[in-house]
Amino acid sequence: MSTGHTENRPVRFLEGKNVYLRPINTEDTELYFHMLFDREGRRLTGTQHSFTKDQIHRYIEAKGQDSSGILLFIALKETDEIIGDIALQDFDRNNRNCNIRLMIDSARFQGKGYGSEAMLLMLDYGFGICNMHRIELNVFSYNERAIHVYEKLGFRREGIQREALYYNHAYHDSILMAMLEDEYRAVHLQKK
Repeated sequence: MSTGHTENRPVRFLEGKNVYLRPINTEDTELYFHMLFDREGRRLTGTQHSFTKDQIHRYIEAKGQDSSGILLFIALKETDEIIGDIALQDFDRNNRNCNIRLMIDSARFQGKGYGSEAMLLMLDYGFGICNMHRIELNVFSYNERAIHVYEKLGFRREGIQREALYYNHAYHDSILMAMLEDEYRAVHLQKK
């Protein structure tokens, strides 16, 4: 039997020291809609499209039914404030690989380790629960802070897709990075 004070608390699907990851529901449409228009977040992720609230609502509904990935909000443990989103997506169950993406919503939350912590929670879930062997990501060459963070976490550069993104009147390279399960376990399970 649940008590009244826990019913209104957000679900904490994966929990770390400073952040937790929770499911995104259709009730979050308005919040997610506004997140997708953060200017710096759009630049760092190379987001080019505009979205309507109805499109976002349908996207969230579809993600809830999609077994080829998982989309979660990143929230601060202390305040429950949503600071970004993270996804494991495009699951290839035969080859045991997928990709990961992350967005921290506002510059005021960047550079504080929240993204690294969220990434580690999701990597642990991907390798330890979803049984992935390889998790990859793409990052644009102008996002030097993210590249540094991903390398620090143990991602390795695998290649460059030259001039793959056209943004702000210029072409930019996309860097493919990946981590294998044994690389993750060698570094991060030692610290647990």
